Amino acid sequence: MRDLPLVLEIPTRGAVDAVVRVPGSKSITNRALLIAALAAGESQLSGGLESDDTLAMIEGLTALGCEITLGPERWRVQGRRGKLQRSAAAIHARSSGTTARFLAAAAALANGTVVIDGSPRMRERPISDLTDALGRLGVRIDVLGRNGCPPVRVHGGAFPGGRAEIDARRSSQFVSAVLLAAPYARADVVLEFVGGALVSKPYVDLTLQVMRAFDAEAEWIGPAALRVKAGRGYRGRDYAIEPDASSAVYPFCAAAISGGRARVEGIPAASIQADVKVLGVLEAMGCQVLRGADFAEVRGPVGRLRGVSVDMNEMPDAALAVAVVALFASGPTQLGNIANLRIKETDRLGALETELRKLGAGATATADSLSIEPGRLHGAEIETYDDHRMAMSFALAGLRIPGVAIRDPACVRKTWPDYFEMLEGL
Repeated sequence: MRDLPLVLEIPTRGAVDAVVRVPGSKSITNRALLIAALAAGESQLSGGLESDDTLAMIEGLTALGCEITLGPERWRVQGRRGKLQRSAAAIHARSSGTTARFLAAAAALANGTVVIDGSPRMRERPISDLTDALGRLGVRIDVLGRNGCPPVRVHGGAFPGGRAEIDARRSSQFVSAVLLAAPYARADVVLEFVGGALVSKPYVDLTLQVMRAFDAEAEWIGPAALRVKAGRGYRGRDYAIEPDASSAVYPFCAAAISGGRARVEGIPAASIQADVKVLGVLEAMGCQVLRGADFAEVRGPVGRLRGVSVDMNEMPDAALAVAVVALFASGPTQLGNIANLRIKETDRLGALETELRKLGAGATATADSLSIEPGRLHGAEIETYDDHRMAMSFALAGLRIPGVAIRDPACVRKTWPDYFEMLEGL
């Protein structure tokens, strides 16, 4: 990643025309790292993402006794057969939700006490839904922060397992965290969702897919319940990590905004990554979408983009970029069922409302939705709130609107350190 200024102005340009390969999936990378660390034998991971979030996971696993070697082509992970070491110092998850939550569950497999902490924003992101579920499964875990937020202290040495309810209405990561550690519980783990509700279900399906790839037995046993078989731990293997569909959203949306073309290579046609579904949203807005065996391509509309009303619950991370695309539509856009954006790296619904208005659009956020009314657009300095997706999404507006500048552009290092190089190269 090159050095970036404190404020980066985005140069406008015409229709983009590009073939892009995006970094490896952050979601898959952090799942595969933890699974490989718990597995029996060595694993070699290819295509992994090296960013703030994944380095936080690597540092946390290393603190728990795991041996991880990063090579230019492959990462080697020596599995610990489900047995982790206690950590004398608190594990700092930075601002990585997957790291804080996944390691909070995995620390039950350590041979002593483990404290999981994080950045100031992480200390504002709730974790009690996870700790309550772990407690029902026999894990001793204390929430040390305010309002059910980190830090947490895990008393390792026992993961009894059994049946438990889990509140998955705010984050699917709570469910994934339990699932990832569950093969090493003493008894089968059955999770049932409070009220039958699960936000961002595709991310749980992704967790199950990676778990099965390493030989765990985990399955749905109804529309609102999951079971993981105990005593069938992970086995080390060579594993290729897909390019990140969440990152692919940005070149796709650049094509939509500029009226150009962007092809992203390496994403399998059968990928179950949640943000692949943004292709359907862009198609509804008037774009042409092409899919191949290992690529996806978006071509901007011949005329103007159309406003849409769409439920974004299964792809909330993509909502920010879609909101920016909506600035250039011929009518209003409504993005619904995204309450969990309030507890992400920042309050993303509030941040979107504020920054979209700076550009001249009408924007109204409710508890779980966002409405965008296109207006007379003009440049502005965009506050990013130390949130990588705010920076990446609003940079797209600068492709068409003169004078758009991004404050703290370096926050993109969380998931895509070379993002602005990609944007310049489109």
